[in-house]
Amino acid sequence: METTAPSGMRRYLLVWLGLIIIVAVEVTLTYAGMSPGALLAALLSLAVIEAGVGVMYFMHLRYERRILFWSIVPTLVFVLILMNHLWRDARRMILLHL
Repeated sequence: METTAPSGMRRYLLVWLGLIIIVAVEVTLTYAGMSPGALLAALLSLAVIEAGVGVMYFMHLRYERRILFWSIVPTLVFVLILMNHLWRDARRMILLHL
């Protein structure tokens, strides 16, 4: 019986453990009593890292051609710009209902 994981599986296990560690850091920071602004910046930074690792390894973007990776960047920028416009409307709608 083989006791070691194959090298491909070992990589995914290490990535998974890394993601678990990031979640543990996020939970620790939540209970650390930081100021809301610093907590938001830290949690958003960790969430972006976590999402990037998930996309690169578990969605196999790391193994695709670079043109596919760089075609996603303009789409991401476009979505962030649209989200920026929608946040203002969402805030206005909340204030209307108060």
